[in-house]
Amino acid sequence: MTDNKKLPSQTKTTSVADFIAQAEQLPAHSNTSTQGRLLFAIDATASRQPTWDIACQLQGQMFLETAELGKLAIQLCYYHGYHAFHTSSWFTNTQALLAEMLKVQCLGGQTQIERVLKHGLKLAQQGTLHAIVLVGDCLEEPVDALAELAGQLKLKNVPLFIFQEGCDAHARQGFAHLAKLSDGAHCQFDQNSASQLQALLTAVAVYAVGGIDALAKLRAKHPETIALLERQLR
Repeated sequence: MTDNKKLPSQTKTTSVADFIAQAEQLPAHSNTSTQGRLLFAIDATASRQPTWDIACQLQGQMFLETAELGKLAIQLCYYHGYHAFHTSSWFTNTQALLAEMLKVQCLGGQTQIERVLKHGLKLAQQGTLHAIVLVGDCLEEPVDALAELAGQLKLKNVPLFIFQEGCDAHARQGFAHLAKLSDGAHCQFDQNSASQLQALLTAVAVYAVGGIDALAKLRAKHPETIALLERQLR
């Protein structure tokens, strides 16, 4: 594993307000097809079962909030067990995505974030990809190799939105570094902050479909959601 000294020496917990501020600085994208494409990657190792259950409950909101902007297409990606790595077809409705997620069984194993980032790059090269969401709690891979991939994602205008459960310091430093390199953002949450995670996922979905302008409209249209985004993740 890469020495922690190679990571940024100080990385404070990012507030949700800071997350949104970072998101609003992302480069604008032109979505002429009116369909946002989002890679939704989740760590499905054994410790992730509670968070997977939360994600199943929350993912429908991503489609609801983008209905007026245009279609949202989500590809589910997850890893678990012994080098098992899965990707789905593209889903454009919440029922199909939920049905796919409910089939997943969380199994013990190591993180495979490098495979997630390489897959995202492949999607970006094949067509349009507007953002990658990664939900996980630890980072067990050499950071230097991941950093190179994050930089390549930046060149493709594909930001990484990394939502970290818990407070693992090494993961926090590494995730924050990767998000910054991709021009994305990193935020922490816990199992008691499902509402904050829902608001964050909604914001990313809106960005994927309509870019910065749509994110600004979300602030005006849903002040109660933005109120959640202004609170510190606990």
